[in-house]
Amino acid sequence: MTPFTYQDHVLHCEGVPLAEIATAVGTPVYIYSQAALQQRAAAYATAVPSARSLVCYAVKANGNPTLLQILRAAGLGADVTSGGELFLALHAGIAPDKIIYSGVGKTRPEIETAVRAQIRALHVESEMELRTIESVAQALETEVAIGVRVNPDINVVTHPYISTGQHSHKFGVPLPVALRLLRLAADSPHLRPLGLATHIGSQITDVAPFGEAARFLVTAARQLAESGIRLQYLDVGGGLGIDYEQQNAPAIAEWATAVTEPILQAGYEVVLEPGRSIIGPVGALLTQVVYTKNQGEKHFTIVDAGMNDLIRPTLYSAYHPIQTVKQAAENGDLLTTNVVGPICETGDFLAKERPLPLLQPGDLLAVLQAGAYGFAMSSNYNGRVRPAEVLVDGDQFRLIRQRQGYEHLLDGCA
Repeated sequence: MTPFTYQDHVLHCEGVPLAEIATAVGTPVYIYSQAALQQRAAAYATAVPSARSLVCYAVKANGNPTLLQILRAAGLGADVTSGGELFLALHAGIAPDKIIYSGVGKTRPEIETAVRAQIRALHVESEMELRTIESVAQALETEVAIGVRVNPDINVVTHPYISTGQHSHKFGVPLPVALRLLRLAADSPHLRPLGLATHIGSQITDVAPFGEAARFLVTAARQLAESGIRLQYLDVGGGLGIDYEQQNAPAIAEWATAVTEPILQAGYEVVLEPGRSIIGPVGALLTQVVYTKNQGEKHFTIVDAGMNDLIRPTLYSAYHPIQTVKQAAENGDLLTTNVVGPICETGDFLAKERPLPLLQPGDLLAVLQAGAYGFAMSSNYNGRVRPAEVLVDGDQFRLIRQRQGYEHLLDGCA
């Protein structure tokens, strides 16, 4: 169920009218539902046996510290991909032994920070990285837990930029290399091989490839066990899609069962790394109409949010549902319009050829399903300041990130 619903013909988040937030905070602004976030986190926590599983929220989807604290309270760990995300996870109070560090380009300082923090494991994506981790562990006179990310060469239906599980992609290593790296780790006094991980892509709404990936991991782990190396866990990654347009995304419990059953039955612990499927549906980007105009046969609705605030439509040709904050008349006329922002790029749009009521300057629009990869991918392009973020709890709301001011454009400058 969406937390954004019409009440008395006005769009609300939980019990708060979005127009009230716009008046108090301004636009553009990201708005999140605390109840929906807690509900989706609980769906993961209850879908898998806690004693044999760890759900690590993918911080890259949205790293706001307040939201991370809510997820920590729900029992989730963190999947991080940089020193900055590790900092955010630790700042939010997530226990180090619930943090997995993934990513192809970890620097030596980042590795040192992770080792000193004693996180659960670093997931290795190349032999050079393994050697760097071993060197760091030797210098710090410690033993480091590692997993290896294997590339299973599984094709999935999603945008090519977020498909990650084929040999043509930069992520992970082929199975023979993964097994060799785990054996090298087992022979090192400074490394402890714990897991094998994979991640086949993002925004995938077919459960079958995930089950295939889980079975692939089990087969690989058994092959390794035959050579005397018994792993502790298998990590199936994340990637479960949400309903941006077509209502075909599997339920969280359905996905979690499909990917965990083969692993648990084989006697291994399981790690999951969901991101979008937790945070995506709980957030919306609220924006205000600035102008409208006709350009030949095209109609444009110009709003104060642009690709610097939400780049997914430009980057991935992604679809986001858009609703007017003031509910349109049931049989009112609709106009096919392009919802565009203020950025000096032709690719700056939030929606194309979308049927909406005839809008006027000052009207408010809510871009839904925007909790994941919205604020996280925002920028200061064109000298735009990054938007505010608001958390709604029942009939109350509060700022969880202030809107930048122009002075922030000078941060770090001489």
